[in-house]
Amino acid sequence: MYYKVKGPWIFMGMVLFIMNALHGEEPHAFSVHDMLAMDRISEPQISPDGKQIVFTLRRTDLKANRGRKDIWLINQNGSDLRQLTQHEADDYNPVWSRDGKAVYFLSSRSEYVQVWRIDIQDAKVTQITDFRLDIGILKLSPDGRTFCLSLEVFPDMSVEETVRTLNERKESQSSGILYDRLLIRHWDTWKDGRRSHLFVLPAEGGDPVDVMNAMDADCPTKPWGGSEEVAFTPDCRGLIFTAKDMGRQEAWSTDFDLFYAPLDATRPPRKITENPAWDTQPAFSHDGNTLACLSMKVPGYESDRYRIVLRPWGKNGPGKARWLTESWDRSPRSIVWSGDGKTIYAHADDLGQRSLFAVNVKSGTVKKMFSSGTVRFPQMAEKSILFGLDHLRSPVELYILDPGERKPKQITEINQRHLNVVKMGEPEQFIFSGWNGETVYAYIVKPVDFDYEKKYPVAFLIHGGPHGSFGNDFHYRWNPQVYAGAGYAVIMIDFHGSEGYGQKFQDANRNDWGGKPLIDLQKGLEAVLKKYSWLDGDRVAALGASYGGYMINWIAGNWPERFRCLVNHDGNLDERMAYFDTEELWFPEWEHIGTPWEKPDHFERQNPVNYVKNWKTPMLVIHGQKDYRLPVSQGIAAFNVLQRKGIPSWFLYFPDENHWVLKPHNSIQWHETVLEWLDRWCRQDRIGK
Repeated sequence: MYYKVKGPWIFMGMVLFIMNALHGEEPHAFSVHDMLAMDRISEPQISPDGKQIVFTLRRTDLKANRGRKDIWLINQNGSDLRQLTQHEADDYNPVWSRDGKAVYFLSSRSEYVQVWRIDIQDAKVTQITDFRLDIGILKLSPDGRTFCLSLEVFPDMSVEETVRTLNERKESQSSGILYDRLLIRHWDTWKDGRRSHLFVLPAEGGDPVDVMNAMDADCPTKPWGGSEEVAFTPDCRGLIFTAKDMGRQEAWSTDFDLFYAPLDATRPPRKITENPAWDTQPAFSHDGNTLACLSMKVPGYESDRYRIVLRPWGKNGPGKARWLTESWDRSPRSIVWSGDGKTIYAHADDLGQRSLFAVNVKSGTVKKMFSSGTVRFPQMAEKSILFGLDHLRSPVELYILDPGERKPKQITEINQRHLNVVKMGEPEQFIFSGWNGETVYAYIVKPVDFDYEKKYPVAFLIHGGPHGSFGNDFHYRWNPQVYAGAGYAVIMIDFHGSEGYGQKFQDANRNDWGGKPLIDLQKGLEAVLKKYSWLDGDRVAALGASYGGYMINWIAGNWPERFRCLVNHDGNLDERMAYFDTEELWFPEWEHIGTPWEKPDHFERQNPVNYVKNWKTPMLVIHGQKDYRLPVSQGIAAFNVLQRKGIPSWFLYFPDENHWVLKPHNSIQWHETVLEWLDRWCRQDRIGK
């Protein structure tokens, strides 16, 4: 069967949807179109006087089949919201000038992403840099004199030499690339020998200086690092940055360190941490006397919890490390110093929420400040804390929490006009006794237009990771409201291995991917069906991606009678072969305690491919060609099994997507295909058709 949704019809449907929504349409059930119509807030920055907030707003551009970013401005009290930049290109990464009269930002207005400046009063836009390479991140030194930005260069070459080499490669008749070590590809990109290096240049203009010299490492780190991995020293004469300089061990090491580099590049970067695990996010106290960072303790384990670590900072650099939050069983994601240096604010996953915490710098004691939804990008706004907040019924909006207050004040209502015209399902968190009788948390989302007298089919969502979470957030790829809007009850269980429940809970599924998590899923489904009589236990579909896709394949062979149908997105079928296919080798080596040649039984004991003889449940398989973490051959292999065994099955292939489905039209096709598959097997009026 060949299945494809026609793009132009999707586009016209979306246009009609938006027009109806803006002209007083009656509220309707939430759908993927509503999800894509939501505006996405990110990168808020407080002005130097604390009175204004500049931020990036992403809107879906269906005609261009992408998200388009602009810079917006609002007063700290929520008044005078206005769009600061207006261009068909992407404008993002806003940075205030020291005097607060202008905002620097990155933009794709020219051939390459460059630094631009916009004056706040007259909106005059000026291009600042003109390199023949894209700029990755932008920061401004506290004294306002120096830009720090990142460029992809060959480690032993200047910007000009890099550009010349790239042009020569384009003109070459051969296309082969010779490698002598890993990584050869990462996430969705093949390596070409370049590294992301930090450069500095005067804010008034000048030549860029590569402060990383010939360092064969990336900053920001790949693929997720950003400006949070870089900090200017208090005297503005140097940079502290995160990098993994591990040579040929790069693919199987998690030893990220902090380095110091002088801005004049007269000396090569100097490593200032000796921790063999992950160190990142350097942040100086406002008086410049203390350097904080986030550090793990377990080498090779990317999901060990971060601790906040403090080091005194003097003329000779950092002093002895003090592990501030060793006794706190949560993993902070940020470091935000209070003005007086007595408190560090951080957000961390916590029992199905992402909460805001205050850490006492002297004692290390932790106080929960706010816990209802998912807190994002916290920062100081004078004596208050600015942050983004989203939850299962709303995308991110900006909030400010004043000291001593328990409820934050909402600053923006960017998406209120969209929310006014949609109906969503009501979420509820519940707990049950999972593996070994231990408490496990979960969410259920009721269908739209819920009626206690009806029986509803169930969409059983299984998160990835495995050290992830389906918590109280607004997701743009696995949003339960899409299923609730289609008439399904949604169940999401944070099984053993999920983050936000303590490190012991998170570590519990090491070398046990198909054990404790499966028991939690089984016990959780049983508990929720027993608790809610309006759930139809005979019409349940299970869906998962990444580790969730592995679990779908595992369920197909080890729980084959339970579900009407399955959806497997980017899931491994053969866990042993997946080791040889992937890029970040540290991940399977930690999870399965070794390599396949050292510990073959660890890879085979809970390997889905060994149980395909039991497969019988209809399955939709989805995979992206550019997924180098879990390559497309794994999805093809699962579809081969299904077809050869005569099991009803579809294969949805995206030649232009990676581990995620990001392009708007592809997202629509993904959701409509998944819902059609679920309806075919779980809706009473469709079963058997």
